[in-house]
Amino acid sequence: MHTGNALEYFSRAMRFYRFYLFLIATLLVTDCGAQTPARKRVLVYSRQTSSPNTYIHENAASSVEAIRKMGAEHGFIVDVSEDPSVFTTENLKRYAAVVFSNTNNFDFDTDAQREAFQKYIEGGGGFVGLHAATTSERQWPFFVSTIGGRFLRHPEKQKFRVVVEDANHLATRNLPSSFEWEDECYFHVDLNPDMHVLLSTDPSLLNDPEKGKFPQSIIGGQVPLAWTITSHGHRTFYSALGHPKESYSNPLLVGLIQGGILWVLDGSK
Repeated sequence: MHTGNALEYFSRAMRFYRFYLFLIATLLVTDCGAQTPARKRVLVYSRQTSSPNTYIHENAASSVEAIRKMGAEHGFIVDVSEDPSVFTTENLKRYAAVVFSNTNNFDFDTDAQREAFQKYIEGGGGFVGLHAATTSERQWPFFVSTIGGRFLRHPEKQKFRVVVEDANHLATRNLPSSFEWEDECYFHVDLNPDMHVLLSTDPSLLNDPEKGKFPQSIIGGQVPLAWTITSHGHRTFYSALGHPKESYSNPLLVGLIQGGILWVLDGSK
């Protein structure tokens, strides 16, 4: 090969090599900037405040630990707090989703904290509520609408059959079509009409001395137990299941909550 041809060949090879390196670097930068669960941060809030006739749940720590494990397995960052001062507009900008994990009663101390939460939701922030979270802020219509309903009552803890209403959702796709579950069956009022029901149970089969007394808690003859809401530009996932602290190591509930959180993160900003 002539020296001139060799130099020309080498020059072309080097240009191709530099272009290849540039292409790889561009792809890496693009990938690093992508909004994936691994780059998202979740605030898990577990405050419980006491008042006369208020039950303090023992399951909060178990539910928080379960979410920590989900974050470790799926790469999203989990911050945990019981301090309402975390609810500022500036701080909430850090989070792709806020999880109310078995909160109850008054979860905010000031109207400014409520305003920050409302601004976060209206700005497209993701929201997850677990079990007792619907006993929170029951006098605040915005919170009730956001989570999907206001806790009213439950019959005694018992076994009942849970039916999957939507088997295609990320939260339910790995669940059996129906399964027996021991828990508190929550009845809610002021149900958000935009809710999409994922799980339900037949109230006529419950051991309930007040059976049939609260038709406003029923949708299509069933008690909704888990749902999503996608109205007004944000995503909400709620599960009423999860009173026993042991249930947070049960693959059925873990899979449900994990799928719900990942679904919320997938649609968050």
